[in-house]
Amino acid sequence: MSCALPAAPPTRLAAFGRWMQRNRTLVLGLQWVTLFAYLFLVAVPAFLPLPDNQAHLWDDLTRFAQFVFWGIWWPFVLVSMMLMGRAWCGVLCPEGFVTEQVSRVGLGRPVPRWIKWGGWPFVAFLGTTVYGQLVSVYEYPKAVLLVLGGSTVAAIAFGLVYGRNKRVWCRHLCPVNGVFGLLSRLAPVHFRTDRDRWDHAEPARVIPVNCAPLVDIRRMETSAGCHMCGRCAGHRDAVELAGRAPGSEVAQLEIDDANPWEVRLLVYGLIGTAIGAFQWSASPWFVQAKIAAAEWLIEHDSYALLGDNAPWWLLTHYPEASDVFTWLDGLMILGYIGAAALLIGGWISLWLRLTGYLTGRARAHLQLAYALIPIGGAGVFLGLSALTVSLLAAEGINIAHLPLIRGLLLGAASLASLALAGRMVSRMTLGAARAGLVLATFAIASAGAVLPWVVMYYVW
Repeated sequence: MSCALPAAPPTRLAAFGRWMQRNRTLVLGLQWVTLFAYLFLVAVPAFLPLPDNQAHLWDDLTRFAQFVFWGIWWPFVLVSMMLMGRAWCGVLCPEGFVTEQVSRVGLGRPVPRWIKWGGWPFVAFLGTTVYGQLVSVYEYPKAVLLVLGGSTVAAIAFGLVYGRNKRVWCRHLCPVNGVFGLLSRLAPVHFRTDRDRWDHAEPARVIPVNCAPLVDIRRMETSAGCHMCGRCAGHRDAVELAGRAPGSEVAQLEIDDANPWEVRLLVYGLIGTAIGAFQWSASPWFVQAKIAAAEWLIEHDSYALLGDNAPWWLLTHYPEASDVFTWLDGLMILGYIGAAALLIGGWISLWLRLTGYLTGRARAHLQLAYALIPIGGAGVFLGLSALTVSLLAAEGINIAHLPLIRGLLLGAASLASLALAGRMVSRMTLGAARAGLVLATFAIASAGAVLPWVVMYYVW
């Protein structure tokens, strides 16, 4: 027989979490509104003529949708992950909501082993990021419909086949699931499970709860998979919304809890691939390499790669906007992003290996890699916010002191990563000299994620 523990007075955060649990109807209504707005902004502009140079975001739907998706939505969704956990996923995300809704009437089949493969978040993020660059997803509504709409269709399809009232797509296959999971580890709020209180709950007071993202709530020790929807708040008087020190989950990460696929996603995806994707269009190296390749092809009477007959869904092809990619453009973009991912990711991995070796602990390099999350998150925000800046500049709105703001953000992220690494190293009980050497090699590794942004914004 279990003996229930007396309930502690709820904090304001805990009270808000329970309010979310009691007001599911309000949350559902908000999700329906978000879904319809998302579908409208994704689908309708794709069937409208491309806007001319006189169009503005306040009088042209295509410009407005572009600003909403790439000027506000994506950069600040990433920020929300670091501040509020995956609340976007649980409260607003249209894909998560629709895949869960259709799973209520779907086949309800069990999730097969191939879907549970741990590498899907890495593969999906890289594939979506690279493909988006090839079709210019940030600029053209047809590409938005193809990439974002295609992802939504896939979410619906998996919801109709697998799971019952679950978000199988979100848990295993969503292209940004892994990235969101990494960034949410920094959040100063999370849903916390008290195992002792859970085990001593009175059976009569236990109300079943549906965790749509398939989190084992009883054993939940990380916010990476939690969608912050609030459904489990107050469950068994053991689950509550609570505060914590920013980054504390990362700082307290145990070596055995480090996931190699998450580290690959962080180092080669969120950092390496993202830098290449944001950087190629501004890179003089890219231009020089493309000119050299084109000249070589012409000298050898080889013109196939200089053709611009690729369909728009494979390579950017909008003659009416004087924006057409040749096959050579596509190959060069792939090469640049791939080279950036391998060089930057390889540099970071090499120095992390040395860092781990200096600690004398197996897998310590995987553990310390998580300290790079602040730099990875800040870098992607900088890349996406560059679109925000350019869209606002086109409307005559210029952000004052932009170089200073970018520099401060990079500096703050670098210090945060170094501080997290320092907290990890302090738990390893190393001598002062060795601990200093470990942090020095970590700083060299992290420089590989910072210097490309410095070059992009302050050198080019």
